[in-house]
This record gives sequence, structure tokens and C-alpha cells, in this order.
Amino acid sequence: MTALPGWERSPAFVFDATRCALSVLDQAHLPFEQRYLQPGSVADCVRVIREMNVRGAPLIGLVAAAGMAFAARADASDAALAAAAALLIASRPTAVNLRWAVEDLQAVLRAAPLAARAEAAAARVLALQRSESACCARIAEHGLGILRALADTPRVRERGVLNVLTHCNAGWLATGAWGTALAPVYRAAAAGIAVHVWVDETRPRNQGARLTAWELGEGGIAHSIVADNCAGHLMQRGLVDVCIVGSDRTTRAGDVCNKIGTYQKALAAADNGVPFYVALPCSTIDWTIADGVREIEIEERDASEVLQIEGAGADGVLRSVRHAPLASRAANFAFDVTPARLVTGLICEHGVFAANAAALAPLRAVAGAAP
Repeated sequence: MTALPGWERSPAFVFDATRCALSVLDQAHLPFEQRYLQPGSVADCVRVIREMNVRGAPLIGLVAAAGMAFAARADASDAALAAAAALLIASRPTAVNLRWAVEDLQAVLRAAPLAARAEAAAARVLALQRSESACCARIAEHGLGILRALADTPRVRERGVLNVLTHCNAGWLATGAWGTALAPVYRAAAAGIAVHVWVDETRPRNQGARLTAWELGEGGIAHSIVADNCAGHLMQRGLVDVCIVGSDRTTRAGDVCNKIGTYQKALAAADNGVPFYVALPCSTIDWTIADGVREIEIEERDASEVLQIEGAGADGVLRSVRHAPLASRAANFAFDVTPARLVTGLICEHGVFAANAAALAPLRAVAGAAP
């Protein structure tokens, strides 16, 4: 399997273990400007996570792991590392990979002598990065089987192209390489399958319009941006063959927490007989909870993201413009939960699994395996 050039030309995450130095692609300025940030402390990592310069559950986990490496370099005592871990975990509450990565680093550092902790932390960050890349490559392979079967159906053969709908961004910008939901798309294109992606704009931050569309373009994948409310219309008219989305947290029973608006797509898919798959690494499964609607903490972000819209003017400079009445308030819930009953299957590094507790139970033994 050969990597497409996108994540090689513009890597989302570059960690130098020798110097304990990090460089991340600033996603807040895409697609208008490609620039890199160099967070060098716990506070820097918290800021780029909270302000969404980096986003996507797996990538957030990697940046948080780097934050723990910075903490170990500054002060490797148990107390200092515990304080750093608390700050990082609090930076964004919904995605489980962040906590998973921080706790993984804590376990590695507790087992290392004080003088060796900084080096051990840096090495662990690289190991997690390699593991994440390999995981996404396996998701690509397992998802390819689904897309290959759909591409061989009479409707798709007659049309000549496989139409995939995705919501938010779950490609290489969210993981570092391949991605989760987009990984099977890249693999299918590499296998010669004609594929087209319907890209939900993903209000209010427009990760679909700004990020997914950009990286699909970088990979040479045909795509069309659509308004978030267009998905049901497309499905009613037989223009969507499959939905694939990512996940920020999945319960042990198969409920999926993803970007706000995902639940509506799943409802439309169920009503129109469109398969609805979720692609995720096993590290995204939270084995401590069973009921996603009741137990997952949903991040509520600043209302300005809803009341204003950001874009680049003719001069290329990013500006925010208010498009709502000055007296109006807004609620800005960042995620929603899709119940397991609406999920056709979960695509992970170990295969494709039904979204229920019994089917997922065998994954628990390998979910926390070391890279």
C-alpha cells in the first residue's frame, strides 16, 4: 500500500524525539494558508488543542502525548506530571483518545527512573505515532472490502462512480496519515475504484468545507461540498451509496459520539436504506460507559462560532463576519451521539464489527495493547 502524497507533502504532526520538538499543521488557517506551529510546552499543547489549531481525536491524542513529553523534560516528578496530565485532559472533554494517550504516557513514565523519563516519553510519542499510522492503514484495508462490494452493485456499475457521504473531517488531517473515515476512500481510489465524496460543510466550524475538501483535493479525489441539510435529499434520490464517518468516542455498546449533525445523517440513512459505517481506532472505544446519550460529556463551545462565520477575503486575510442579529444568543454543542441501532458497522484496525456490546467485547482485550 503506497501512501498518497498529501500527508507526506503537508504532514499534520512531526515529532523530533532527539530534540523533543513538535511541529503541527495549523488547521485553523486551512485551506487558505499552510503554516506550521511549534508548541514546546504543556501550555502550548493545551492551547493548540483547545483553539482547534489541531483537531481530530487521534491527532489530539498525539499532541497531548507530546505535551507529556514536554512536561517530562521540564520536571519529571510525579506531582508535576500529574498536574500536566490534568491540564491536557481538560483541554477538550469529549474525545477519548486524549485521555487514553495521556494515561498511556503516565504509565510509561511511572515505570521509568526519574532521570530516564524525558527520553522514555519522547520515544513513546514516536511509538504512538507509528502505531496510529499503522492502525489507519489497517482501517483502510478493512473499509476497502466494503467499498469494493458496493462498487460492484448494479446501481453503482450503471452510474460508473461510487458515491460516499462523510461528515466533518476524519482524514489524514485528523490522524497524521490515511485517516479513519477517509482511509477506505483513499484505498479504494488507489485500487482503481471510481469514487466521489459528498462533503458536508459541517457547520459551525466548516471542517468539511475547509479541511475535508482540501485534503481530498490534495489526494486527487473527486468531491462536492454540500450544505449540511442536503444529505437527506441526496439519499432520497439514490445519490449516496454509503455514509462513512469518524468517531471521537464510542461506547462499549456501540453508540457513537461524533461531530454535531452526525445523528441526523444516520437517521436519514436509516430511512433510505443507506449503509452507515463508522471508522475508528479501538483506542476511541470508551469501555467504561454503555449509554452514550446519558454518559458522554458533550463539549459546548463559544457561541461566537455559531453567530459568526469565518472566511478569507479577496486579499486572502481571514476575517469573521457576524450573520445573526446582535441581540440573539446561540447554543453551540460540538458533538452528538448516534445510537448503535443506527450504525451498520464499526470499521476498526481489527476488522468490521456490528455495533453492539456482544460483538465488540472481544476487542476489549486488544484495545489498550501497546504499540
